[in-house]
Amino acid sequence: MQSLPVEYFAALAELPNCRHVFTQRIAGIDVSHDKAEVLKRLDAAHCEIRDAICVGDWPLLTAQQIHGNRIAIADAPVERNKEFSGRDGIITDQPRVALGVYVADCCAVYIVDPKTPVIGLVHSGRKGTELGVVPNAITQMIERFGSNPAELIVQLSPCIRPPHYEIDFAATIIEQCRAQGVKRIYDSGTCTACDLEHYYSYRAEKGRTGRMLALLGFK
Repeated sequence: MQSLPVEYFAALAELPNCRHVFTQRIAGIDVSHDKAEVLKRLDAAHCEIRDAICVGDWPLLTAQQIHGNRIAIADAPVERNKEFSGRDGIITDQPRVALGVYVADCCAVYIVDPKTPVIGLVHSGRKGTELGVVPNAITQMIERFGSNPAELIVQLSPCIRPPHYEIDFAATIIEQCRAQGVKRIYDSGTCTACDLEHYYSYRAEKGRTGRMLALLGFK
């Protein structure tokens, strides 16, 4: 696992039943193509990483990611991979299901309720943040599954930040979570556009780049 280009977040790693990872730039793969082709080229490496964190045989749930604020709710057993159309995040109370979000400057926001348990994974860039996609996910967790926001753990992935981007939407996401009563909020603090050796950046690479994969699930 040491050789794979991935990172973990301490706040999530301490949860015994949680599985998570954030992939980094994968060397040797030409990603100067459109998103669909790029994801095909990265798929084998992403599958290897899923296997390495022991979620390779779990169904993978992803969102279409249209920079909106709608959240998919997976509250029934899932048997196969599925992409939710018109959604930018997914929440579930189902064990042994992997949630996935692809980013290349936008923020992947991991949300874990270790008590219920319920998990959420959200794609939030500038537009999604303005539309309140993360608060919407938290609200859905409260209303649908009875989560207590004071018990939630929120982790922000690497994303683009000033001065490489004119808006600090990561800071806005943190403010939004605090406004909903979330107390445990963690931010990687890393700017994707600052470190092209380890991350893909849509802005810095003018749209012809790869995607990092955020994964989250629980046993």
